Amino acid sequence: MTDPIMRLACLLLAGAALAGCASAPPKLPATPPPDTPLAEVLQKQLYQMTPREAGRYIAHMQASEPDLRKRIAAIGRKNLGQPYSLHLLGEFPYEIHDELPLFSLKESDCVVFAEHTYAMALSQSWEEFFWMLQRIRYRDGVIGVATRNHYTEMDWNVANRWLVRDVSAELAGPAGPTYRMTVDRARFLRTRHHTVADIPVESSTQAYVPKEGVAAIAAQLREGDFVNVISTRDGEYWASHVGLVVLGPNGERHFLHSQAPKVREETFDSFIARALEREAKNAREGKPGQVLAGFKFLRLNDDIAVPPMAPQPRPGRPAGA
Repeated sequence: MTDPIMRLACLLLAGAALAGCASAPPKLPATPPPDTPLAEVLQKQLYQMTPREAGRYIAHMQASEPDLRKRIAAIGRKNLGQPYSLHLLGEFPYEIHDELPLFSLKESDCVVFAEHTYAMALSQSWEEFFWMLQRIRYRDGVIGVATRNHYTEMDWNVANRWLVRDVSAELAGPAGPTYRMTVDRARFLRTRHHTVADIPVESSTQAYVPKEGVAAIAAQLREGDFVNVISTRDGEYWASHVGLVVLGPNGERHFLHSQAPKVREETFDSFIARALEREAKNAREGKPGQVLAGFKFLRLNDDIAVPPMAPQPRPGRPAGA
């Protein structure tokens, strides 16, 4: 007679113990914390902001500065002093072997700085900025290591023709210099990112303005234009660095870019002089460093129509499945 009663008591005790193991759901605050006053947000540099604050700043800039070129310059300057860091971004969580995040406000490299500046200038909110960033960074906006615009001249510049167009040949003139570039994306992805992709080798001829000719064409550059710094070593030429054109207080053309140790603004003469000093130092020390050859310039389009973003395909399934 007592066995059923004892068993029932044991079951009740076990149930109470299990209920005690489950933690109560966290209580949410009755109201969200108040936003920092906009005036205080505007006192910060972008790399000092939280994503929420950056979203408010983006909305403010869209409403207060209707000129896209001026908006690009203002947003770019809002990151002056941002620490430089190379290889700080990846494709996580789309690439599970990559633990680096899709964005960072705290640091930038040269490409990240330009992409963030363009994406923020074209957007009205944090959500739109994040969407625009992927549209600029990846072919058709499809996130993945194989669809990222790795090669500046043959990926980034081509995929973003809706945003900028290459005017280097026009500026350099019919006698301007060119270089031949060949990219093996399949090999690059296999050796650098452990990713197998069937992509044919591609070649193209690229025009650029020699460093000696920049002063002569500087007046033709416009605020918001995209800059590729062209370097050479052992007969090979490539875009080693990028940045933006902004106007100085007297209309002079400045170079705004992220380069170690931080984002800076300087004249093209200053940038060239620093490169020549570095090259002279390498020569004295017997180091085979890269040499500045010149610049490619890409004109920000006057009428920008942002293409739609292709949907992220479902891995392992045919289209439409």
